[in-house]
Amino acid sequence: MKMKQISIFLENSTGRIAEVTRVLKEAGVNLRAISIADTADFGILRLITSDSDKTLDVLKKANFTTRTTEVLAVKIPDVVGSLHDVMLLFQKNNINIEYLYASFEMTKDSTIIIFKVEDADTGLKFLKDNGYETVDSF
Repeated sequence: MKMKQISIFLENSTGRIAEVTRVLKEAGVNLRAISIADTADFGILRLITSDSDKTLDVLKKANFTTRTTEVLAVKIPDVVGSLHDVMLLFQKNNINIEYLYASFEMTKDSTIIIFKVEDADTGLKFLKDNGYETVDSF
């Protein structure tokens, strides 16, 4: 399964991330995963939330520039080397990983890693064919 990621483009200034989290808090939207990449002038805040449609709606109403992207949310065992095993699977099948980040979701024996790959359908196929569980919400 593929999941909807929301990217928010922010000027690199004090308080901008706090403004995003305030808008989400007031709307009752829960964060499931978060990542930020920055340059000198702007940042890209990437989110997985409890309600993607509501998140997009409230952020647009608050005048944030957003974009959605399909990503793969992969449940991996919480054991040494499990992330490497997924990386090796992608490498062997020539699937380019554009970026990845971890979610807040963790159980006693697993966690969820978010992958943005060049070809989500191909990545999803190889994950499923090799016994990995993907999720579309958490």
